[in-house]
Amino acid sequence: MSTEIEKIRQVLISNADEKTRISGERFFKESVKIHGLKSAVTEKIAKEHFASIRRKSKSEIFDLCEELWQSGYMEESLIACIWSYIVSKEYEPDDIRVFERWISSYVSNWATCDTLCNHTVGTLVEMFPEKISDLKRWAKQPGRWQKRASAVTLIVPARKGLFLNDILEIADILLLDKDDMVQKGYGWMLKASSQVYQKEIFDYVIRNKAVMPRTSLRYAIEKMPKELRIKAMEK
Repeated sequence: MSTEIEKIRQVLISNADEKTRISGERFFKESVKIHGLKSAVTEKIAKEHFASIRRKSKSEIFDLCEELWQSGYMEESLIACIWSYIVSKEYEPDDIRVFERWISSYVSNWATCDTLCNHTVGTLVEMFPEKISDLKRWAKQPGRWQKRASAVTLIVPARKGLFLNDILEIADILLLDKDDMVQKGYGWMLKASSQVYQKEIFDYVIRNKAVMPRTSLRYAIEKMPKELRIKAMEK
């Protein structure tokens, strides 16, 4: 274990709270490993300790992130997400391979999936839009977290009005998926896009509502006016 990781792990353990740990476990269907810190406290620790590794290369920082991911602890995964996002100005297109490995090897719940993808992966895709082809490939993978990642990576870009056609293509790939984590993921992506492209997303929902899982449909229309939500929910 590197010295930096040993130090930050000791800080996490010393700040852990049993009530927070038990409370945190209730948010997940899956079994999760939690030290017992609130997200805001973990984020503060992550930013404070980044100062000690700031001079390291991006590759070295990614290696430290990998060590954190390997522990399986929620808070350590969150720190890995924060550190990898802090160096976003240095991203290169091939960094998506590193992030893909983290998703396939370490992500095991919606919180780590969404934290990594909303910011780290989403930022890379905004910088290098050609990497959306990787998201479309992830959408066809058997793993639930790769599929969810393909959608939730586009949440922030979608709110900016970016990538509408790609969003609809990924929604098409995931449309009939039976996994509720995937259904919620692509429904959330459609909802985010609807904040700019309400008509286009509404039309998409209407075209597909006969086969779209109700979970995805409800997520997709959540931000729409009441009269549109009623029409979309009609049998």
